[in-house]
Amino acid sequence: MESGNIVEYIDSQKIICAVVQQVKKKRLRLLAENNREVNLSITRVSHQSDSDLDTGLKRDEMVTVLKKIAEHRRRLTDQIDVNKLWEVLNTEQEWIDLSTMTGLCFPDNSDSDHQSAVIRAFFEDRLYFKFGYDCFFPHTESQVKEILARRKEEKRRGQLIKNGAAWLKKQIARQDKIKTKGLSEKEKAIADILYDYYLLGKESRDADIARGILKATDLDGEKDLFDILVHIGIFSRDENVELLRYDIPVDFPSDVLKRARILSAEPFTDTHADRRMDLTQLPLMTIDGQATLDFDDAISIENQGTDFRIGIHITDVAHYIKKGDPIDTDAKGRASSIYMPDRKISMFYPGLSEGMFSLKAGAVRPAISTLVHMNPQGDILDYEVVPSLIRVTSQLFYRDVNLSIDTSTSLRSLWKLAGKYRDKRFEANAIQISLPEIYLWLDEAGDIRFNRIDRESPARMMVSELMILANAMMARFLADNDMPAIFRSQTEPQKRLYKDLEGTLFQNWMQRRHLSRFMLGHSPEKHTGLGVDAYVTATSPIRKYTDLVTQRQIRAVLGLETPYPAEEIDRIITLIEQPLSQVTLVQRKRHRYWLLKHLEKQIGQKTQAHVLFKRRHSYQILLNEYMIECPLSLSDSITLVPEDIIEVTLQYANARKDKLSVALS
Repeated sequence: MESGNIVEYIDSQKIICAVVQQVKKKRLRLLAENNREVNLSITRVSHQSDSDLDTGLKRDEMVTVLKKIAEHRRRLTDQIDVNKLWEVLNTEQEWIDLSTMTGLCFPDNSDSDHQSAVIRAFFEDRLYFKFGYDCFFPHTESQVKEILARRKEEKRRGQLIKNGAAWLKKQIARQDKIKTKGLSEKEKAIADILYDYYLLGKESRDADIARGILKATDLDGEKDLFDILVHIGIFSRDENVELLRYDIPVDFPSDVLKRARILSAEPFTDTHADRRMDLTQLPLMTIDGQATLDFDDAISIENQGTDFRIGIHITDVAHYIKKGDPIDTDAKGRASSIYMPDRKISMFYPGLSEGMFSLKAGAVRPAISTLVHMNPQGDILDYEVVPSLIRVTSQLFYRDVNLSIDTSTSLRSLWKLAGKYRDKRFEANAIQISLPEIYLWLDEAGDIRFNRIDRESPARMMVSELMILANAMMARFLADNDMPAIFRSQTEPQKRLYKDLEGTLFQNWMQRRHLSRFMLGHSPEKHTGLGVDAYVTATSPIRKYTDLVTQRQIRAVLGLETPYPAEEIDRIITLIEQPLSQVTLVQRKRHRYWLLKHLEKQIGQKTQAHVLFKRRHSYQILLNEYMIECPLSLSDSITLVPEDIIEVTLQYANARKDKLSVALS
C-alpha cells in the first residue's frame, strides 16, 4: 500500500472511494470522495484498485476523479443480479473468491472496477450470500427464508416505531385527556407496547420498539411515559404499578365467586359437633382497629380463684374451606391479604371473610380455642387446644380498650397477664422492637390521613402478647403430637443493641438491621427473637394462607380432618414464598408512596431526625415523626455521629419518583 493507491472502505453502512495520501505504521491518511480526510487502519480497506491516482493533482480535482470512479462502479453494480447468481450457486455450499465471482458477473472482461462493483453488490444485498471482502458463501433456501422473515419483522417494527412516535407526539400536544376506549386498534397496540415497557422495562416483549418510540419523541424515561399513560387513560394518577408489575390478582375468578355463593347459602352444619367444646356462654371480645371488617380472633378471661384461664379463639376457616376447593386454590396463589392505605385486597372473597368466616358479635361460630391456665405471675400452668363453638359479645377497638383498661377488671387482668408473659419471654432473651407505626389511609374525599400509632399502648401490647402466646401454645401442641406444620424459626441476631424495653428509638430502628431472617420449615425450631422454643402463626387464617395450613394440622390432631404430610408442607412453603415476598414489597412500596404524597404537602416544614450512619458523601437519617429514612448531604465542615438528634427542613418530595430530600435547619 502506497501513496496514490485508490482504495475503498466501509463507513456507516456505505462503501466510500478514496485515495491514499500517506501510509504510516499500518495506518492510512485518505482523501475520500466526499472531500473528507480520514485516518484509519489498513485492515479496514475493503478493496484496492490496480490503478493509481496522481497525488500531484489539486484536491478538488482528485475529489472529482474519485466521484467519477465511484459513479462508474455504481453503474456496474446495477448490472449484477445477485438473485440469479444465487439460484445457480446455492447448491454449492462453499466459499467463492472475488476473482471467480467477478468472472461470473462479467465474463467478457473485468478489472478492479468490476471487482469493486461485485463487492458493492454483495455488500448491499446480503439476502443470498454471506459477505466477505474477497469471498462469498451462498445461503441455503431455509436461511434465505429466515432472513426474509427477519427483514419483514424489522420493517414492521420500524414502521411501528415511526407510527408510534408520530402518534405519541400528537398525544403530548393534546390538552384534553382521551380514553383508551377511543383508541384505534393500531393505537391500542402502541399503547400496549408502552404499557408493558413501563412495567417490565427491558424484560418486556417489545422493549426495543418502546425504546425507539421514546427516543424518537425525546421522552424522559419512566416519568414522562407514566404521564403519557395517565394522559391516554391507561393509568390513574396514583396507579399502583406494583400490582400490575407482579400480576397480582385484584378480582376473584368466576369459579371462586360461584363457590362462595354456594357456601354462603349453606346452613351451618358440623359433622364433628360432638367434639366441639361449647364456649358460647363465655364473654368473648374482639379488639381491632376501627377499619377492621374481618374479625378472625377473639379473647376471653376467666377468674378461677387464684389463677386465670385465658382463651384465644380463632375462627375455624378450615371448617368451611376444604383442601383443593376453588376458594382454597385461589387463596394459596394469593398467599395473604394485602393492606394498603388506598385499598385492601383480601385473600378470601370479602363476602366470606367479612361474613361467615368473621367473628361478628352475636353470631355463633366454629373456632379453634387455645385455653391457657396462668397464675398471676404469668407462669403457664397448663393449656389445651380444642375445637369449639363461640359467640362474641363485645366488638372493641384499641381506643375503647385504652380508655377502659383502668375501669374494666377483665381488661386490666388481661393486660397485666400479657405484661407478665412478655417478661417471661424477655427472661428467655426475646428481642422486643418497639417502634411507632405510621398509619395512613384515604378518607371518602380521597385525602390522605396520617396517624402515628403507639404500638406500646395497653391495648396493642395486650393483643400482641396474647397472639404470641396462642401461636406459641399451638406450636407446642403440634410439636408434642409430632405433627408437621409451617413452623417459623429465627436464629440469634448478629448483634444485640439493648435489653428488654430499654432501647431508644435509634436502637430499636437499628436493631432491625441486625436481626437474622426468619425461616419456615415443617419441624419446630427455636424462635430466638420471640424467646420461644417453637412458633407458628395460626391466629389469622382469614388473612394468611400459612395460618390456614397450620390450622388444618391442628384440626388433624383433633381428629377433624386428614393432615398434610411433611413433604406437602414443604411444597406449600415453596409455592407461597414468591407471592408472600411480593405482598410484602407491594405493601411497603404503597405505604411509602402515600407517605411521600403526604410529605409533598409538608415542604418547608421542620422536623426532628436521628442520624443513623455516615455514607461516603452524605448521612443516612431517620425522620422521627414519619419513620422514614432519607439521605442528608452536608459539607465536610459539619460532622455528625450516629444517634445525634438534629432538626431538618423538608425540601422536596415526589411520590412517583420515590424521592425525598431534606436540609439541615
